[in-house]
Amino acid sequence: MVRRPSATDGRQSILALTEGGAALFATLDRRAHDDVAALLAPLGEARRRRVVEAMRTIEEALRPATPLPPAPFVLRAHRPGDMGWVVHRQAVLYHREFDWNEQYEALTSRIVADFLEHFDPSLERCWIAERDGELAGCVFIVKHPERPGVAKLRMLYVEPWARGSGLGRRLVAEVTHFARAAGYHTLTLWTNSVLVSARRIYEAEGYRLVSEETHHSFGKDLVGQYWELPLGGGGDAAR
Repeated sequence: MVRRPSATDGRQSILALTEGGAALFATLDRRAHDDVAALLAPLGEARRRRVVEAMRTIEEALRPATPLPPAPFVLRAHRPGDMGWVVHRQAVLYHREFDWNEQYEALTSRIVADFLEHFDPSLERCWIAERDGELAGCVFIVKHPERPGVAKLRMLYVEPWARGSGLGRRLVAEVTHFARAAGYHTLTLWTNSVLVSARRIYEAEGYRLVSEETHHSFGKDLVGQYWELPLGGGGDAAR
């Protein structure tokens, strides 16, 4: 370490590393990097993601009280590769949070496959939410196969790190706006009673519970719920 007096303030001294100190620091920095890499190497992708999410939670908790505002969420149309992410993340998170098994992954795989094979851009849409290039959530609207003028909201999902930001409400509102513009007269959706946060979003948007049924799916005894949102108008969509 080299100490020299400040050129502008005699009360201060400027500290700097010597060449030997800089070399020692570089060695320590490299060793620290290698130690972290060794810790992460045995972890699979899912466990690494959990580590990153935990680090983000710690960072947010320790952030100063007046942080810079985060970048806004961007909603965009789906593109190649997004559907694999949708299926993967929903399967992983619903297994982690509700212990749902691979039957749920099979269901979501069928939903996205049908969407891509029969996609009608004038009457259907998928929104992918992202912030700074990181995928944060999604939602779909599709034609009801048996009820002309009725659309289905499907696959609403928000990453844990993005929850509480209003993103879920924004995604649901996008579906409502699109449905009205497309000429639908009713929106419907199916969910399960354990998805409490999602149900609160649907209620706030104006959806009303129309029926319930018990079922055994995804390895669990569940209560399925059908919700509807009347949009008004005659509705020429999906005829």
